[in-house]
This record gives sequence, C-alpha cells and structure tokens, in this order.
Amino acid sequence: MASLLNTVPSVKLSNFNYNNPLRSSKISFSLSRRRLVVRATETEKEAKAEAPDKAPAAGGSSINQILGIKGAKQETDKWKIRVQLTKPVTWPPLIWGVVCGAAASGNFHWTPEDVAKSIVCMLMSGPFLTGYTQTINDWYDREIDAINEPYRPIPSGAISEQEVITQIWVLLLGGLGLAGILDVWAGHDFPVIFYLALGGSLLSYIYSAPPLKLKQNGWIGNFALGASYISLPWWAGQALFGTLTPDVIVLTLLYSIAGLGIAIVNDFKSIEGDRAMGLQSLPVAFGSEAAKWICVGAIDITQISVAGYLLGAGKPYYAFALLGLIAPQVFFQFKYFLKDPVKYDVKYQASAQPFLILGLLVTALATSH
Repeated sequence: MASLLNTVPSVKLSNFNYNNPLRSSKISFSLSRRRLVVRATETEKEAKAEAPDKAPAAGGSSINQILGIKGAKQETDKWKIRVQLTKPVTWPPLIWGVVCGAAASGNFHWTPEDVAKSIVCMLMSGPFLTGYTQTINDWYDREIDAINEPYRPIPSGAISEQEVITQIWVLLLGGLGLAGILDVWAGHDFPVIFYLALGGSLLSYIYSAPPLKLKQNGWIGNFALGASYISLPWWAGQALFGTLTPDVIVLTLLYSIAGLGIAIVNDFKSIEGDRAMGLQSLPVAFGSEAAKWICVGAIDITQISVAGYLLGAGKPYYAFALLGLIAPQVFFQFKYFLKDPVKYDVKYQASAQPFLILGLLVTALATSH
C-alpha cells in the first residue's frame, strides 16, 4: 500500500476487504482539491452489481485457470490455485530459450544424458524460476489486481499471505538448487548457471518489488522482462552444453528488444490499475494508440535487424528463413492486435508468437555454424 500512498496526496481506507474492494464500508480518496467518496453496502449482491465488468466470465474455464490466464474458473483447490499463480502459459518461451541455447552451443547430442540435462534446465527455467517470478509479481501487484482483476487468487483471498510467501521461497530455492546441480553435472569450475539463475531471480525481484520496482517504467521494466524471457534461458542452455561468447550475449540482448514488445502486449489489460497506482507502463505513458505501434515496431524491427546481421555474416539461408517467419507475425498484428489489443491479446499471442520463437531457433542454429 506504500506505493499507493506515494502516488496520491492522501488515501484513507476503512475496513478494506481484499476479497472484494467494493465491499469495504468506506473508501475515501483525496485528489488535489477534489474529494471522491465511494460507499458500498455489505451485501454481496450489491457489491457485484457495482462492478459487473470485474467479474470473471460465468462458468470460467478450468483450462484457463490452470494456465493462469483470464477467463479462469474460480477454484478452491489450493494446489490448483498454486499452479495458477505460477502462470504455466508463460513457461514455454523460457523452455524454448533453453532449446535455443543448447542448439547454439553446437554440442548438444541426442543422448539420454544430454536430454536429461536439458529437461532439468527447462524445469529450472520454467516451473521453478518463472513460477517464482510470476508468483512474486502477483504478490506485489495485489493492490493493482484488486482494481483490475479482484477475482484473482491473491486479492480474492483464495490463498493466504503465508501460503503465497511459502510458495515464493520454495520455487526460488528449488530453482537455485537445480542450477547448482546443473553446474556440477556439466563439470563447471565456475558455477555459471547458478549465477545466471541468481541474477535472473534478483532481476525478477527488483522488477516487481519496491523501492526499485522496474515495472514502474515501461521501457526499463519491459526490457528487463524481455531479457528474462529470451536471453537468460538461452545463456543457461548454451552454458550447460558449451561456452557463452560475447557475440551471442550481445545478439540475445538485442533480441530481447523484441521481448520488450511482447511484454507491452500484457500492459494493455492493466491500464486502469497501472494509472491508478502511478505505474508508467507504455500504454499509460503514450496512450493505447501509440503504444500499439511501439509494441509491433519493437518486435518487427528487432527481427528484421537480426536477419540483416545474419545476411551480413554470410548466412543468407538463415536470414531469409527468419524473414519468412516475420511475415505471418505482421499479418496477425494487423488482424488482431492493432484492431483491439485488449480484446484480441490472447488470440494474437497464440497466433503470432509461435513464429517468433521459431525465429529464435533459426537464429540459434545460425550462430552454431
């Protein structure tokens, strides 16, 4: 609540209820010289009538609940809620990043040992450390979610504070433990994977938590998120099977600008809460129309630039393959995202992102030759 107090001159809350903010007996905001008072009765029926747009769809989807996306069924099973907090829908890019890193190393072989190593690295990057990232982000976003999506597990009270904190620690320590095991397994003299995992975990923390809270700045926060989704798992996969080189580090960091664009897609659905909490996401800072074009520009220009780099490096087939994968992304941008980034965000990501991640693999294979 400290961040909210810093955002407006004064905020007074009496009997605030995270399960349903509208059921609070009194919420009083003082903004400049105006005073806005919102009163809600204690009846659940009237509280729901106050904000019908905030309620999940009737008969929400069990699949959406497990994946951790909107339209989720309201669940009481604690283990299902725990999985929902880790947002499994966000794991595939990290898992794919490990695949790209292994491919870029040029040393991955289809042996039982190498496959087992890669699976452990995927578990570290996806369920554990991405799960940690998503859970801690939801924890520090609980006040924003109370505005945007009050039915989510934490603001709705479906899971307790202590249970969330325990989950954060279990996932963090589990991910760091797997990183240490991978270093020993790979025979590293320097625990490079452990330090990558530790650095990524620290980045996840300062992205979500005050006082730094990188997500408050749309540029810095989204680039940090893009790097976490593209660069870090690639580096872990390549370090596991080979050696990280400066050119690959620079190339993947540049590729993370496309990740910045992908991160912006998720900001559109949170405009109301971000604005209320003083977070300068790009849709808040520039408006929805400009932010849409910044988003697609970051995604497309980055990939075109990488294709140009591959062409200049004497790898025309890889360059043209990458260009071929950009074309359908542009098509789906116009078909879905640029029309309505809130309504079609899931459709757009499901349609366009498979081509982006295939482009990552093309780039990885190009760097391995």
